[in-house]
Amino acid sequence: MKTWFITGISRGLGRALAAAALAEGDHVVGTIRGGTVRNGTPDLPAGPGRLEVLTVDLTDGAAAEAAVGEAFARLGRIDVLVNNAGYGLLGAIENASDAEAERLFNVNLFAPFRIIRAALPYLRAQGSGHIVNVTSIAGRAPGSGSGVYAATKYALEGLSASLAQEVGPLGIKVTAVAPGAFRTDFLSTHSIRKSGSADAAYADSVGRMTAAFDAADGRQLGDPDRAARAILAMLRSDDPPLHLLLGSDALQRARAKLAAVTAEIDAWEELTRSTDFPPAD
Repeated sequence: MKTWFITGISRGLGRALAAAALAEGDHVVGTIRGGTVRNGTPDLPAGPGRLEVLTVDLTDGAAAEAAVGEAFARLGRIDVLVNNAGYGLLGAIENASDAEAERLFNVNLFAPFRIIRAALPYLRAQGSGHIVNVTSIAGRAPGSGSGVYAATKYALEGLSASLAQEVGPLGIKVTAVAPGAFRTDFLSTHSIRKSGSADAAYADSVGRMTAAFDAADGRQLGDPDRAARAILAMLRSDDPPLHLLLGSDALQRARAKLAAVTAEIDAWEELTRSTDFPPAD
């Protein structure tokens, strides 16, 4: 039996992951925002595992850190810590307000940072644990129309890569999971927001991508239940990856991005090397 702490279990991938863990007979402590579910409990299928729910506003740093302490108090130890809670922001970067950007970074980046920071003394003491940070393909291959959201996920990717090197020698594993488009309500008003009014100047970039997002709602290729099972399979591996893509669309975007980056590096290699001091005679 594994013990889990998962943020954002009321819907989407977090809900699917909690359900999959409970079906395995695991013990899950999950967080929800106030008012996101009826009677304060997510509608999760009954399983042999045990579920406990904490209502937490992750924009409140002290509350997020306190939730970690509460989870360890209830579980005794945490085998898998999943930073899943988050939401999206669509629109041109120019149209995003300070308040919109600050709140997005608070939920998508600073809440995971605070949760990880609060959990690490416990994880170090137990000498084990697996931190799973749910990022996005937008954090690895950003596109137009979601620049601020991509920035939050790009930052979480970077944090995960450095963290893995810091805590690996301590017996703690880290995986950044980057999903593509999954058939959840992520594109609904529950999880997505839009910045300002559409600007005609961005019709061919932001406008086109926003229309594509709207058209994709409810028709996404990815199955969240299959994604949850894939994460469980990854966790069972003796050599889990630092970076895990979920979905064939994420795979395609990541490969295209890597190919473009490699081509650009090669094209500018001579100028890149020109900044070194000349070799000593």
